[in-house]
Amino acid sequence: MTAAIAVQGLSRRYGGVQAVSDINFEIAAGEIFGLLGPNGAGKTTTLECILGLTRPDNGRVEICGIDTSQAPRRARERVGAVLQATGLQDKITPREALDLFAAFYPAPMTGGVLLDRFGLAEKADAAFETLSGGQKQRLALALAFVGNPQVLLLDEPTTGLDPQIRREVQNHIRALKADSRAVLLSTHDMDEAAQLCDRVAVIAHGRIVATGAPRDLIADSGASLEDVIIRLTAR
Repeated sequence: MTAAIAVQGLSRRYGGVQAVSDINFEIAAGEIFGLLGPNGAGKTTTLECILGLTRPDNGRVEICGIDTSQAPRRARERVGAVLQATGLQDKITPREALDLFAAFYPAPMTGGVLLDRFGLAEKADAAFETLSGGQKQRLALALAFVGNPQVLLLDEPTTGLDPQIRREVQNHIRALKADSRAVLLSTHDMDEAAQLCDRVAVIAHGRIVATGAPRDLIADSGASLEDVIIRLTAR
């Protein structure tokens, strides 16, 4: 079966800094795969290369069997993303933002469905600048869904949210798995990774140093997932 995401030999250098080096992993449909590591480890660079925002120096990325370097538009149509910052104009409303994003896809999901799904119907016509942090993050998820993607890339989607809103966003992520979508989740939150992810890859100094189910990494070391990550990334 074709992997939803396949990354092979991915490398990217910025000047004298090797941001990522020989990154390899695959993610199946219906799987939540976590990318864990400290700031500067290479997580965001990896996501940007997969999305086509950064051109890798070496390596290959496939989305649903499509080589992103050969058919970038076809690959992007199958991907939704939530990055660390949602850069929308202050006065745009959730309804307007969804309509705008829908114009880029051949068969988009309707704005009304997404507003209901992500609990934004009451704020559909409110200016973006008036939304709470949780509402802005739910809008980011809704925008990632406009193209009805098979693959979701989420870069620290719960950072800075209060506990209640964080749980709401995590529930939306669980629903992606139930809907047979593939999810690549970059996170610093070890508890979040243990609760949500089927497998994780630990990245340090631009290289993957361990891959496996969170429970297996914990069982193999006899320590908490946080302690495992600290030990692996300190090498």
